[in-house]
Amino acid sequence: MLNIHTYHGMIDVNVTIFFISNLFYKFLLPNLICATFIQFKLFTAYLLFYVIFNDIKVLLNLDSTGNYMSNIKSVNNLRSFKGIFPKLGANIYIDQSAVILGDITLADDTSIWPLVAARGDVNTITIGSRTNIQDGTVLHVTRKSDNNPNGNPLVIGDDVTVGHKCMLHGCTLGNRILVGMGAIIMDGAVIEDDVFISAGALVPPNKTLISGYLYVGNPVKQIRPLKDSEAAFLKQSAINYVELKNDYLNEE
Repeated sequence: MLNIHTYHGMIDVNVTIFFISNLFYKFLLPNLICATFIQFKLFTAYLLFYVIFNDIKVLLNLDSTGNYMSNIKSVNNLRSFKGIFPKLGANIYIDQSAVILGDITLADDTSIWPLVAARGDVNTITIGSRTNIQDGTVLHVTRKSDNNPNGNPLVIGDDVTVGHKCMLHGCTLGNRILVGMGAIIMDGAVIEDDVFISAGALVPPNKTLISGYLYVGNPVKQIRPLKDSEAAFLKQSAINYVELKNDYLNEE
């Protein structure tokens, strides 16, 4: 009787295993495969949409929020930081080798030339109309802190010429200024309107350069009032670069 009971018990176990196996292979496994396949298709569709959407933004010159960016040379070198994308005016030229990153605002007819690096990451950068930032220049800002709650944004006014390989860091420039090649302007410095800064000059932190003068040296010193021809050239230099960047835009 014991052997018969054991035999029947084995049959019951085998039947149970057989039933569960059939349930798994006929119902659970196909549904699991189907659900996994659907999830894969949804992920693939999302990925495809993301790629196509970003390609459309590039083709249509749209920023990360869908705003139109008109007449710029390239959008591949415009980068967002913490969800903030550069804001661009009309008829702007940005060379393909330049990098414009983060919270940066460029007004109409601005031109950004080869190898310029501008980082609006820990504060903001604002560049006015008809201003040109020439080859190899570095633009950066000062972060906010307990000692300096607002930090030092970089503000550059209208009709400013910033020469080759300059460094502007968290300073404020007014209108109609020429910054000579290789000049350095440090944090908190203020450059008033109609100022000529010579090549290689160093403007120390928090120094103010008064309007209407030529400044030379390291550290910079006020030399003399601007001649009429020099004052006129400040505006003409900006006009020259507006015309030049229009030529570059017409090459597209």
